Amino acid sequence: MEREQAKRVIEALLFASESPVTAERLRETVGTVDGSSVEALVQELQADYAQAQRSLIIVGVAGGYQMATDPSYAPWIKKFYKQVRQEKLSRPALETLAIIAYKQPATKPEIEAIRGVDVSGLMDGLCEKGLIKVLGRKDAPGRPMLYGTTKEFLQYFGLNALTDLPKADELPQATAPAPTPVVPEAAAEHQTESTPQVT
Repeated sequence: MEREQAKRVIEALLFASESPVTAERLRETVGTVDGSSVEALVQELQADYAQAQRSLIIVGVAGGYQMATDPSYAPWIKKFYKQVRQEKLSRPALETLAIIAYKQPATKPEIEAIRGVDVSGLMDGLCEKGLIKVLGRKDAPGRPMLYGTTKEFLQYFGLNALTDLPKADELPQATAPAPTPVVPEAAAEHQTESTPQVT
């Protein structure tokens, strides 16, 4: 493989990998390179990044190479993760949210009839997190409020639409459990400003 192309391939592999990639693994993937070793190409990439003053760097870690953010950007990364970090929901909150997702629009009494417990506090918390909202009122005695899920609910669980939820009859339980949220780990909070932030 031509050397400049090999550098671009190595760069792509390091960007795509979630864990350190050894030089041996890079050699197996890239194959023979004209006039350079894989290690030399990684060093050239490191020098290219430094010369261009990019926010990304390539570091040697755990016997391999990995792409990371420059430690000087740690304060902004920490701030970003604090802003986007989402609090994990408790099991009762997930169960309540699952009922609303599958039965919506649903009233509080209907949800409580399924769960068998008072859900006032749980629903207040779900409303505060923006995962559910009031859709209107039911045409019934007392005109109870109807609840449904929001766009934030879809984002929280990585769904494109409610139709992406598993079908209720495909689930082993009577009440469909909500999927596990896909939440970015706030890894930056556990790093010092001198530690590269792995992408």
